[in-house]
Amino acid sequence: MKTLKVAVFGCGFWSQFQIGGWLELPGVEITALYNRTLAKAKNRAEAFNIQHYYDDAELLLKNHPEIDVVDIITDVDTHFEFVALAAKYGKHVICQKPMAPDFETAQKMMKVTRDADVKYFVHENYRWQPQFRRIKELLDSGLIGRPFRCLTAFNTAFPLFETQPFLATLEKFALTDQGSHQFDVLRFLFGEAESIYCQIQQVNPGIKGEDVATSMLLMKNGVVCIQEISFSSPLEKEVFPQTLLLVEGSKGSIRLDADFHIAVTTPGGTNYEIVEMKKYPWQTDRLYPEPPAIVACNNDILQDILGYSIAENTGVDNFETVRLVWAAYKSAAIGQRILMSEF
Repeated sequence: MKTLKVAVFGCGFWSQFQIGGWLELPGVEITALYNRTLAKAKNRAEAFNIQHYYDDAELLLKNHPEIDVVDIITDVDTHFEFVALAAKYGKHVICQKPMAPDFETAQKMMKVTRDADVKYFVHENYRWQPQFRRIKELLDSGLIGRPFRCLTAFNTAFPLFETQPFLATLEKFALTDQGSHQFDVLRFLFGEAESIYCQIQQVNPGIKGEDVATSMLLMKNGVVCIQEISFSSPLEKEVFPQTLLLVEGSKGSIRLDADFHIAVTTPGGTNYEIVEMKKYPWQTDRLYPEPPAIVACNNDILQDILGYSIAENTGVDNFETVRLVWAAYKSAAIGQRILMSEF
């Protein structure tokens, strides 16, 4: 099997997960790292035994023509710059979510990769988290009949800005950061949305953007989804970064509780299970579903690049999630429901 040679752009907090996830897969080599601060690139390279590191992204690509794909894990405001650079050199591109800081830039990223005839993926790993894959299996089994309503809740007061301070500077925060995850999970579970209505709030005065968002989505299959995001909710039990969920169906319900406990209720009673999370040496104590999801997402992209299958997380697919995020902002701005066919 061909060895896939990867360059990673960005050596911040999430790079340890992304690099670690790649190195779990056979036939993958991390050839070189880029970071605007060379010391951070050097530290990450030494931690993962990677030989080459740079503070000049274009020089990296010039020096390593053997690279197949560029994995971009930089701040969202730089995504277009690096996507365009990778496309210029004919490299396949993986971009961390959210795809872009605004809708117009996301459209430009789609165009620049299409014009360069390179494969374009967005690393959206929430749909790959084991608990959501299990819920999808349960839904597809027909056990609870026809789903008609779903509530998903990402509510926390975790001090997120201590590890990712740039998030506090974003003029648009909750929906770009978590809406991109949460809406993508709903698309994974129920298909595309027909409409969305959203209200946003800013509770924390120390940040620029909204930290609370409440959305209602009508999916094309008839399921009504109520989606809650809050970064300013001190609750009895802090479960960051977990998403809780309830799906109601014509014959039963599925509830996802804290710590990946699932309860499935049907006329025959309630069955309980706990979704186990595989652990890796490069993960942190709090982030449990993310590492196995990153490995699974990376592997899905790997199989596509190698020509064995089509990935779920293509740029074309993720663009539908992007549309939902920016339709939600428009809805909040005008106070009206947005029909996705008209957005």
